[in-house]
Amino acid sequence: MAASLISDNTTPRRVLVVAPSWVGDMVMAQSLFISLAERYPDCRIDVIAPEWSLPLLERMPQVHEGVTLPVSHRELGFTWRRRIGDSLRQNAYDQALILPRSFKSALIPFFARIPRRTGYKGEMRFGLINDIRPLDRDVLRQTVQRFVALGQDADTRQPPSIPQPRLQVDDANLSHLMGELGLDAQAKVIAMMPGAEYGPAKQWPADYYAALARQLTSDGFEIWLLGSERDVALGEQIMAATTKGVRNLCGKTRLVDTVDLIARAQAAVTNDSGLMHVAAAVGCPLIAIYGSSTPVYTPPLAASASVLYLHLECSPCFKPDCPLGHTNCLRDIHPTYVYQAVTEQLQGNQ
Repeated sequence: MAASLISDNTTPRRVLVVAPSWVGDMVMAQSLFISLAERYPDCRIDVIAPEWSLPLLERMPQVHEGVTLPVSHRELGFTWRRRIGDSLRQNAYDQALILPRSFKSALIPFFARIPRRTGYKGEMRFGLINDIRPLDRDVLRQTVQRFVALGQDADTRQPPSIPQPRLQVDDANLSHLMGELGLDAQAKVIAMMPGAEYGPAKQWPADYYAALARQLTSDGFEIWLLGSERDVALGEQIMAATTKGVRNLCGKTRLVDTVDLIARAQAAVTNDSGLMHVAAAVGCPLIAIYGSSTPVYTPPLAASASVLYLHLECSPCFKPDCPLGHTNCLRDIHPTYVYQAVTEQLQGNQ
């Protein structure tokens, strides 16, 4: 049998996790952190991650420290990775868990001289990774299963149980945001996240979001549009097609602020995006709309989630833009269907 992550002695162990670079994947990685903390309560978990994600890691109590990776997602940054690896040697990690499958993601643990470096077979990483795991996609169908499985014994042949991510909510920050943004503390709120970093083939049409917003505001709800600076124009487009009760907060908040704002909402409507996983991780009842991707691969990890996915013959294509030019996988999910799903979620969570 392969050696387990922690030996039988009582000495607290140290694990370094090389994290992914997407918001949703970072949230799902918390399932791995929770699983490790449950199995090995004395285990110190540090995480190498992009700078933008460090405040998000602070909302994960299982993480001891986030280590900034000051290079972009597509940049090799060999000198930086060597420098960081050299600086981490003093931490005497017992094992590294390398979630991305790229060559560059394995460099820091190698330079840090971590004795056991665990990851899936990927881009010519022999030598950099010395605990190579085969990736059986028939067994580990979901991204989150693949993350959690890296923290299990190498000879495990069943999908692991998945702890639900649970981001901590900062009530003081929420109170500050409500005042700073001029939001009504008494309002009933539906959060909408109309963007998707991956591309338009994952974005439910803006005119559909507007139609849904008009229906929900007529029912007495206030709509908060949430997203990054890239989504500002999309938010303005939705607002222009509505009358009142819609606030475009895209680009006005930090990622960590959206954690608190989504937690305040009665429900959320979202594409398959990073903010979908944030909504799931704060326990917000949500409606997740899938187009070019599939919930088989990256489902929302929440009990209170309704998934709308049409299973068309051409989907999932996993393309950022529809290769057929029609995006029927999204356009055929009409606002009336989503409104019904929102209503059912609200009734089920009263």
